Amino acid sequence: MNQTVDAGVKALSQATASTAAGQSRPHESAHLHVAGAAPYIDDLPELQGTLHAALGLSPVAHGRLLHIDVAGLKALPGVVDVITAADIPGTNDCGPVIHDDPILADGVVHYLGQPVVAVLSHDRELARRAAARLKDFVQIEPLPPVLDPLQAHAQQQYVVPPMHMARGDVPTALAQAPHTVQGRIELGGQEQFYLEGQISYAVPKENRGMLVHCSTQHPSEMQHAVAHALGLHAHHVQVECRRMGGGFGGKESQSAVFACVAAVAARKLNRPVKMRPDRDDDFMITGRRHCFVHDYTVGHDAEGRLLAADVDMVSRCGYSADLSAPVMGRALCHFDNAYWLPNVQIDGFCARTNTQSNTAFRGFGGPQGAFAVEYILDTVARRLGRDALDVRMANLYGQHERNVTPYGQVVEDNVLQALIGQLVHSSDYRARREAVNAFNATSPVLKKGLALTPVKFGISFNLVHLNQAGALVHVYNDGSILVNHGGTEMGQGLNTKVAQMVAHTLGVSLERVRVSATDTSKVANTSATAASTGSDLNGKAAADAAQQIRQRLLAHLAAKHQVPVDTVDLAHDVATVNGQTVSFEDLVMSAYVARVQLWSDGFYATPKLHWDRNTMQGRPFYYFAYGASVSEVLVDTLTGEHKVLRADVLHDVGRSINPALDIGQVEGAFIQGMGWMTTEELVWHPTSGKLLTHAPSTYKIPTASDCPADFRVNLFTNENVEDSVYRSKAVGEPPLLLPFSVFFAIRDAISAVGQHRVDPPLRAPATAEAILEAITAVQASA
Repeated sequence: MNQTVDAGVKALSQATASTAAGQSRPHESAHLHVAGAAPYIDDLPELQGTLHAALGLSPVAHGRLLHIDVAGLKALPGVVDVITAADIPGTNDCGPVIHDDPILADGVVHYLGQPVVAVLSHDRELARRAAARLKDFVQIEPLPPVLDPLQAHAQQQYVVPPMHMARGDVPTALAQAPHTVQGRIELGGQEQFYLEGQISYAVPKENRGMLVHCSTQHPSEMQHAVAHALGLHAHHVQVECRRMGGGFGGKESQSAVFACVAAVAARKLNRPVKMRPDRDDDFMITGRRHCFVHDYTVGHDAEGRLLAADVDMVSRCGYSADLSAPVMGRALCHFDNAYWLPNVQIDGFCARTNTQSNTAFRGFGGPQGAFAVEYILDTVARRLGRDALDVRMANLYGQHERNVTPYGQVVEDNVLQALIGQLVHSSDYRARREAVNAFNATSPVLKKGLALTPVKFGISFNLVHLNQAGALVHVYNDGSILVNHGGTEMGQGLNTKVAQMVAHTLGVSLERVRVSATDTSKVANTSATAASTGSDLNGKAAADAAQQIRQRLLAHLAAKHQVPVDTVDLAHDVATVNGQTVSFEDLVMSAYVARVQLWSDGFYATPKLHWDRNTMQGRPFYYFAYGASVSEVLVDTLTGEHKVLRADVLHDVGRSINPALDIGQVEGAFIQGMGWMTTEELVWHPTSGKLLTHAPSTYKIPTASDCPADFRVNLFTNENVEDSVYRSKAVGEPPLLLPFSVFFAIRDAISAVGQHRVDPPLRAPATAEAILEAITAVQASA
């Protein structure tokens, strides 16, 4: 490094030493990631005697489990033992809410791919080979499967009772509306496709203890699931997670089956057991984002304002409840997205199907609900011959009587008008709309499309009691600081933000702070790192602990110098008192000698929340995060291929704790959501129920070549009106809704084929096949 650059780096470091929050600092493990030195669970040294488990999966979608030839499986090469449901000493269940999710099948198999047995071997490959032969050693009497969610809906087969949300008089408003529109929206699911697959490593400990290294977003839930499976108390089980290679919701509840199988096998054989399925088995066993079908009838006026909306939402839940109820609840709460709906009736149906049990995915139902109203407004605009942006703006939440959601929460922090106005200007939307129309008028094969879509996303867990977190902060007598909290690091930068908040609160440099692995023996009863609340909850809890230590240090220094405590300060790694300065290290040592407590626990519970699940009314969200995006696409009408030419994003993260991390999260969410909207298609065999898209060869996630060539991401200047951590806003889930603009830009391009006189029946994801089908329909009707 040359002297000029070196001096600049040192100056920047000094300038930001005590203002750690609000600065773009590197991810705390970035240097380990790029060096290949960040250990994940599969990198941990295997203890002597470790066995490898592989799951034998059901070969049918539904049937009675009559017999398992355990002896025959044990006789296969390399097999040490075989675990069945009969070997589970406690409860054979790992359902997170409703206890309807067996660890291993018992009596009935519910989907093709359901775990039936676990095969143990010294060699992982031998275990996998033996498990793959389960079909030769099992007798199953087939039963008729229900594979389609609409079929399940018609038969009223649900994993939980239907949900209802209503406001106003929908029948009367529909009857009086100048215009009505009816339709169906088909929205596919999405595979989490975390880079690190599911994995658990269980190690027996003394006195019936069990240590489980688990790649999970919810260590406390894994602790409880394992304890129940072993027939033990929670204090017998310790779950640890240093980092995950991605989660996206797929490791919130569904890491449980792998943790429980590893722990049950480890307890039976009294040996360490590692459970790591390969990618194909991971796809076949676990669930993903829920597919949705929306049937709607809406009434609107000549300006496109929605006067009434009657919507049925049917989701594919799979065979068990998992988290389908709160996913549907959030879908209902996000149908309004950014818009005032005076009369609305929404009914949600969680269809039970003989497929993988679907689960959490980034956005947790919110994207599925919001997509429906965006689709409806896009259709209304086209039928009126208006620009979809103008129709969206006509429906936007405003002031006074137009700021209450259908579930009764007042939208108090609305920045939509200002944010969208800024994006319209910076993206040059109006001029580009004219340019797109001019291009399409002279281009018969290639068509361009343009769309702007907004986001209003509620932040908090659906269940009020989950909105809590704890943390521990230790200050050692050399001035270094160790933090432990209940959140999990899955690459999103949570530990970095928590460390920044601790450094900021104590008035010291970030380099002093280290965050240790999430561990149920340190912070108990934690909530999942989900619902975009990781930084909000754990950052607040850690700051609370740090603030207590800061107050003790200042009180000690004030007493020592016999001055009022409010005349003492601590910033830039230095305490000041009576015009004198004391280094942080000397202050800490002085406090230690004086027997001042240098560690503290912190706790945070989100205020103001209340929710009635029966009436679907209350305040389920602490605040809202906002954003908007403009996308321009090019569609080849002969092949159905598309390309995103440019994307402009403006997103509200409040007062950013770390702008670099936040921009990275927005970029990543946009690309992941774009994949859901365009290429990531799930396909099940119509009669066998086998998931056909169960590997990278058949399931297409976005790659670098799919990123917009011109990708402009900016953070909206704002500050949270609520007392969130550093007045920031959550950034994990909300930006996943931004690439709706890509889908509707594609729909706009298809609409140009018929001179915008025909509403394209485009389904999501907008694959090349779906685009061609929509083009054919437009051409036939034009």
